[in-house]
Amino acid sequence: MPMNDGIGRRSFFTAGAGILAAPILLRNMSVAQAADTAEGKGKQVPQISQFKLGNFNFTVVRDGTGILEKPNETFGTDQKAETVAQELEKNFLPTDKIVNSYSPTLIDTGAERVLVDTGFGASGREKGSGQLLAGLKEAGYDPTDITIVALTHLHGDHIGGLMENGEPAFKNARYVTGETEFNFWTDKARQGTPAEGNHKAVMANVAPLKDRFTFLKDGDTIVSGMSAVLAPGHTPGHMIFNVESEKARLVMTGDTANHYILSLQHPDWQVRFDMDKAQAAATRRRVFDMLAAERVPFLGYHMPFPAVGFVEKYQDGYRFVPKTYQFDL
Repeated sequence: MPMNDGIGRRSFFTAGAGILAAPILLRNMSVAQAADTAEGKGKQVPQISQFKLGNFNFTVVRDGTGILEKPNETFGTDQKAETVAQELEKNFLPTDKIVNSYSPTLIDTGAERVLVDTGFGASGREKGSGQLLAGLKEAGYDPTDITIVALTHLHGDHIGGLMENGEPAFKNARYVTGETEFNFWTDKARQGTPAEGNHKAVMANVAPLKDRFTFLKDGDTIVSGMSAVLAPGHTPGHMIFNVESEKARLVMTGDTANHYILSLQHPDWQVRFDMDKAQAAATRRRVFDMLAAERVPFLGYHMPFPAVGFVEKYQDGYRFVPKTYQFDL
């Protein structure tokens, strides 16, 4: 039986629909990559972008970037390689490589400090990722300031920063993620399957914190002004988060779309990392149809840093419009 994706829930579509208060820019800082060092070429220093949505303060951290060779082996896997290359070239992008960015985000509501996803953590630092803690420090936050860690799903680039030196990285936090997602990845049935590697990562990084988790169902509230919506396909229990404050609204779409051209302009193209490819495509259309129709901004984990923008309908898909000064005024 197809899983109910929950995106049609009236509570999600109607709460604050179409109303965007003018957010005020707190700070927008981008630091260039450090010079090559003996420890690692192109080692990255933390990049952060801060803005205000209603009464909530957002800090987006660039945890790092990765280069994917042969783009058609990740995006548009059901298309000819030449078709994918032509689409990249048409959009002024290299045809042989894709740069993937990772953007965990802190939402400071005043009462709570909610960290959404955690990047690679220590395992990524040799390659220049794992910059979340350094980015939070740059923004003036200590790991002990985090009160809630909310995970859109449990892939390694979202959970790697949960543990640090064998201990919880955010010692004062409680944790939330989808119930379906947690149950899937902790199930021993993943052993001996292509999902075994990620199962092991979940058992190492997430399972030790189980007693501090609250498991979410579709529509559940995380904190006042922030709710979870089931958006499956990329993973069985993938969730997106609807955030509202003072009539301003933003949707954190996680990995619903992972490339601003190949996933958005061609939402039906298959993506290697989507576990249920047909369901992922249907979810993309439902989510981004809503965002386009209601002109709601979104934060996509893999969108070009600082990962925030809008979409409009374009041909058979969507055109990504990155934020500029909308959040300054």
